[in-house]
Amino acid sequence: MDLNRAFLAVVLSLFILIGFQYLFPTAPPQQAPAGPQGQQATPATAGQPVQAQVQQAPAGPAAAAQQTVPVDPKARDITVNTPLYAVVINEQGGGFRSFVLKDYLNTMDKDSGPMELLFDHGPGSLPVLFSLDNGAGANLPVFKADKTAVTIDKENETAQLTMTATLAEGFTVVRTLTFKGDSYLVKVEYKVQNTTDKALQVSPALTLTNEPFAHAAGNSEFLFHGPAAYANGKLVETKLKSLTEGPVVLQGKISWAGFIDNYFMTAVVPTSGNAVTVTQQGSEKQARTVISEGILGIGAHEAKTFAYSLYFGPAKLNILEAAGNDLAKSVDYGWFDVLGKPMLWLLNFFHAFTGNYGVAIILLTVLIKLLFWPITQKGMKSMKNMQKLQPKIAKIRERYKGDPAQMNQEIMTLYKTYKVNPIGGCLPMLIQIPFFFALYRVLMAAIELRHAPFMLWINDLSAPDRLWIGFDIPYLHGIPILTLLMGASMYFQQKMTPTAADPTQARIMQFLPIVFTVMFINFASGLVLYWFVNNLLSMLQQYLINRQNKA
Repeated sequence: MDLNRAFLAVVLSLFILIGFQYLFPTAPPQQAPAGPQGQQATPATAGQPVQAQVQQAPAGPAAAAQQTVPVDPKARDITVNTPLYAVVINEQGGGFRSFVLKDYLNTMDKDSGPMELLFDHGPGSLPVLFSLDNGAGANLPVFKADKTAVTIDKENETAQLTMTATLAEGFTVVRTLTFKGDSYLVKVEYKVQNTTDKALQVSPALTLTNEPFAHAAGNSEFLFHGPAAYANGKLVETKLKSLTEGPVVLQGKISWAGFIDNYFMTAVVPTSGNAVTVTQQGSEKQARTVISEGILGIGAHEAKTFAYSLYFGPAKLNILEAAGNDLAKSVDYGWFDVLGKPMLWLLNFFHAFTGNYGVAIILLTVLIKLLFWPITQKGMKSMKNMQKLQPKIAKIRERYKGDPAQMNQEIMTLYKTYKVNPIGGCLPMLIQIPFFFALYRVLMAAIELRHAPFMLWINDLSAPDRLWIGFDIPYLHGIPILTLLMGASMYFQQKMTPTAADPTQARIMQFLPIVFTVMFINFASGLVLYWFVNNLLSMLQQYLINRQNKA
């Protein structure tokens, strides 16, 4: 992501500015070796079969434009209520008109109602439409339901809904949906019966139509949202904007396909065992995912069954792991996934004892700081020792300013004499970068922080921190108290930290607290809280070192 790369560049710049004079003490600016340019990781494709590649495909039947289908007044709405969600299913086409998550609100406003995952623009635009024409959806048969309502009151209960449709081509389709009170997974089975005296060909497909979920999250615009699939052992995310260039086709082993963002997910898991092709198409506002099982023959008076599992629910790691089917792979922290998921586990572990995710963030920050305390201590002491040598280094630079080679040699001799490692102050910080970014990704994307209160004015750790003062402030809408405190702590930490930077570098570093404050102003308050507490702990550590040196 562009934001991640920019953020990484700023943090690395901070470390480079601090350690520049250690690494390159005598090199003129124009001769300073440039660091390698950041490169975007590209998915490895070597060794995969041709059909496993992500392709741009020409539009076919599955990519046909959605048609406006007249509403059948005789089609009923079937309601399903479970402890976790409520669903409205329309008999015309059998699509889901509504899918409400009872444990999550649309917004922080308690009157906003439970989280709605779907948008209803008519029967032809609803998700979970099954067809035998590769998703073209020219006709929407009426699936007559055996009941008008399904209710599950207890978590251990299971209930079924059977819907039957008769097609003009000579097919009868019996659709059986199985709901469980303790799971967001819905099992769907389609039994297609050929009622004619001749063999017929079909191209079964299930279609999902999605728009970005209508929830307000302060940092959601910085993270991925759009169609995704787990194909051939790899998470494939397709930006909505790229769909305007043409459909994207995925082939091979498809574990699931659907629509995700940092908090919620709708997905189809094909379970029939047939070869599956996924076609993603649409626009920047809407995505259409077609899960097709190819062209199959059904003999006279024979039947074939096509089965799927549907997941409509939160992108919460422990829930997705319990659901299986590789759905947990949708929670991905990129390069830092191996560190991010243990940190998420620790965050939930602390929350289990404190009942407050803000306190859990503080405890997690303290734990990480304690783990790195010894190496950070060595780095700070090294920087302190380097600061003491600066007068001697300045004299050497002045004496040998016309002879760079001799100047380098004299400075290195000085380091050896006083047993100072010129990069000792920089390496401990560099070691901590992966851990910082892993926690950064977790705090930006974890659904656990959505609408999670901390204290006082911070009532949503996933949203920017704002203190309402009775009137609207343009752009900010409130005072970012925590963010300003974070910026102030960074400034005072900088004042306490010894530096051997030349005057130009020192002036540049003075602006870093301002840069970070501006950059963090719209970040999730949970991330700002982590950075603020980390700064306070670093100030404490530096104070102890300074006092020890004075003694």
